[in-house]
Amino acid sequence: MATETALPSARPSQRIGRFAPSPTGLLHAGSLVAALASWLDARAQGGLWRVRIEDVDTPRCVPGAGEEILRQLATCGLHPDLDGDGEVWWQSRRGEAYAAALQRLVDAGQAYPCGCSRKEIAQAQAALGHGHERHGELVYPGTCRHGLQGKPARAWRLRTDAPDGSDLTIDWTDRRLGPQTQNLSQAVGDFVLKRADGLWAYQLAVVVDDAEQGITDVVRGEDLADNTPRQIHLQRLLGLPTPRYLHTPLVLAADGQKLSKQNGATPLDLRDPLAALRQAGQALGLPADLPGTGPADWLAAAVPAWAARWPAPSV
Repeated sequence: MATETALPSARPSQRIGRFAPSPTGLLHAGSLVAALASWLDARAQGGLWRVRIEDVDTPRCVPGAGEEILRQLATCGLHPDLDGDGEVWWQSRRGEAYAAALQRLVDAGQAYPCGCSRKEIAQAQAALGHGHERHGELVYPGTCRHGLQGKPARAWRLRTDAPDGSDLTIDWTDRRLGPQTQNLSQAVGDFVLKRADGLWAYQLAVVVDDAEQGITDVVRGEDLADNTPRQIHLQRLLGLPTPRYLHTPLVLAADGQKLSKQNGATPLDLRDPLAALRQAGQALGLPADLPGTGPADWLAAAVPAWAARWPAPSV
């Protein structure tokens, strides 16, 4: 696939949504909720719906899972609008685009090589009186901002300070959660763009891909809301548009944990795709009695119901 992919089917003012699953396993009930929400939101705005397979973290990807996810979506009547090449995008094929974006950030003095190991980051945090991990990730204190100090480069990081050197705070508004704010410098620190193992980090890949696919509306699970300030920061540095965001309620397992592949969520049972769609719709607050004898007519009824519940703000 070419690095620069034209999307001729999209009109300049058309809204474009997307669903971007990671093929570390098959779709489960929680991921169907995210897929359905993004599809409904795009259709309610008369827009396009893309599917992108986020397989950039190749060691965690299950062989064949990406193709099976596409089949699961099709079984539920969720068919993507394909790009100009007639293909679904796969992140594993887009390294050149990510490398170009990283080089732009390096040239602008916003990205730098980092030689710190996880142990060294923990020691630096302890020396500052900090010791906690944030979502399993240590907040990086900027140790290598001004040079590697003789260490070999391991990863590439993005600066999270304001132009005057003060903390960088990102404010944004979510269509469901309302006004949000995060001190990116204190809550996250300089974050990774390219990992020590040579793989591209999610934050850079998703920003580059959303921009190249013309995504105007990102609808995804609430657990990803915390990523939004990092992505907005990257969008601004790269001169890319910021989509509108809507983060949907999480689907919880019986023990109250987020339903996820990591927590052992079972793949969707699609012997009755209409039942699966109804369950996902109810998780999104749609009426339980929406008419439909199959996925297609249920989805047709669900689009105006979504538009009534989550009207899109004026452009």
